[in-house]
Amino acid sequence: MNVPLSAAHASGADVEHVCSAKGCRRTAAHAVVWNNPTLHTPDRRKVWLACDEHEKPLADFVALRGFLIEVVPVDRLTDADG
Repeated sequence: MNVPLSAAHASGADVEHVCSAKGCRRTAAHAVVWNNPTLHTPDRRKVWLACDEHEKPLADFVALRGFLIEVVPVDRLTDADG
């Protein structure tokens, strides 16, 4: 069962999601979910977090390589992602 990460961190502490783009420290709103089949098993879901500015460049980077699975809001990530 996939549990939302927000529920997994129900300890009351806020979880800050920071953009994965180099040098960016903005709060991430999007999750770029990808998998490199040469390195990862088919069920593995790697995630790069992205702010609004970097969502498209990060998604385009992995899509160009054929690795993009989907882009979802950060609050839709589950324990299976990462």
